[in-house]
Parts: sequence; structure tokens; C-alpha cells
Amino acid sequence: MKMNLLPKTELKVSPLCLGTMTFGTPVGEAESIKITHWALEHGVNFLDTANMYEGYKRFLGSPGGVAEEILGKALKGKREQAVVATKVGMKIGPTDGDQGLSYAHVLREIDRSLKRLECDYVDIYYMHKADPSIPLDESIRAFNEIIDAGKARYWAISNFNAEQIASLLKTCDDNGWRRPIALQPAYSLLKRDIEAEILPLCQRENIAVLPYQVLQGGVLTDKYQRGAAAPADSRQVEKPEWTMPLNDELFEKLEQIKADAAKKGRSLLQHALQGLLDQPNILSLVIGVKSIPQLETLIKAVE
Repeated sequence: MKMNLLPKTELKVSPLCLGTMTFGTPVGEAESIKITHWALEHGVNFLDTANMYEGYKRFLGSPGGVAEEILGKALKGKREQAVVATKVGMKIGPTDGDQGLSYAHVLREIDRSLKRLECDYVDIYYMHKADPSIPLDESIRAFNEIIDAGKARYWAISNFNAEQIASLLKTCDDNGWRRPIALQPAYSLLKRDIEAEILPLCQRENIAVLPYQVLQGGVLTDKYQRGAAAPADSRQVEKPEWTMPLNDELFEKLEQIKADAAKKGRSLLQHALQGLLDQPNILSLVIGVKSIPQLETLIKAVE
């Protein structure tokens, strides 16, 4: 699989990034490890996790850590084959100190993540979401110190709006601090709001864009049909709150996307992935799978 160089880094990543939000439940530990190993053996070298991930059992304030622990086991003897990213910022405990981007919380959580991952460092450490309660310079200083300490090679942001990104970049420049090298936003052919401001901003600033929700919980795989029951093993059945409602408005949008795909000689799945990768600065797409055959299908779609 062709590798893409993230701007202003030495990191070369595959156009698909294996997400681990489903590790634990519904994907058990043994199967998660098998999927990770298969991904690495077949050219998917980019692995994405977060301190909060623990599968479908996740609830607000639950402790997380499950996906990182599983990924740590999968990486034994294989760490040098992978580009590993994790995140901090979501609520992972009962107190105010168990969330956000305060200096103390960020430095505490990188150590906890590294212990679970059984790694000395991660390649990318994300601010998982903006934290208006903490001064930007405090948060950015923490991430720069983590890089200085060798615990992360680069840092990045996720779920920031255009105004927040611009303010963050200015704060970095004003203080001579390292800038974030990437943005991870929610983005798909069904959810395109970042196209107005965020994508142009990232292109101007040469920031890599690494979207998640690119298949909208399986909606863009063509598994759902108007008037038909959702497959029993689909996310719509297993975790409906993580998916779009299957209504007439959605199916009308899907029909238009299918027509656009047909014009390019692509299946809906191919177009859902390649339609994003065709754009400047979109260099890898975070995907979640429950089996090796699903991952193999996605790899074929981008090859």
C-alpha cells in the first residue's frame, strides 16, 4: 500500500488508519490483536486509539483504557512497524481533574497511556477536543514538554472548529512552540461541514487532515437499504446512538452519492473513501472494523 508523508514530519502513514474504538466490545481482545497484526502485515501501519476507548460499553466518565491495553499487547515485538496515535481530553473519571487539557491532566494521562500501550513513546498525541476552561498556552506547553521528554514525536488536535484552530496556531507562533501536525475531524460524504472553513484552513497551513466517521457507522458501505431491516450485526442494531437515523432524507442523499460514484466508475464504498483521499491534505482515513474480511475489503477499495 502506498504510504503518505505527513507534512513537516518524518511519519509515513498508510491511507487507511486502523481505529480501535470498538476494541473490547464488540471486538474481543483476541480478535482485536489478530486484526491489528493482519493490518500491519498487509500495509496498514497507522493505528489510532485514545485513553477513553473501551468499546460499546463506554459511558460518560467511565475510565477507558481498554483499547490502549489491547493495542499494547498487539504491539509486542511489532512497535517499530507502526505509527501509533492516542488522545487525551475526554472525561475518564468522576472528578473535574479527570478530563480536559490542563497541564497536570495531560502530563498524567500520557504516562498512563504509555503504560497501557507498553511503549516508551507515541508518534502522535492528540488533544481530543478543545477545552475552553483552560488557557491555550497551558495546554500547548504541556504537549511541547511531552515531545521534549521523548514521550511523543508530534502532537495534533481533534474536533476543533476553525476559530479554535486559528487561535491555537497563533498561540504556538507567538510563543515559539511546535505547531500541531494534524487535525482529526469527523468527515464523510454525508457530513461535509468542515469543507467550508476547516479544510481550506488546513490546506493553507499545511496541516494533515486525518478524518474519522468516514463511513458513517457503515451507512456508506451500502449495507442499509430503504424499507429493509438493518442487518443484525450492524452498528445500527448494536449501537444505534453512534449512527445516523435511517430515514428518507438519508436515503435520498445516498442515492445522489451513488450516482456520483457511478459517474466515476466506483462502488459506493470506493467513492466514500477515495472521494476523501482525492482532496489535498487528506492523507489517511480512520476506519473501524470487526473482522479481517472487513479490513481486507476496505484495503481493496482504496487500492
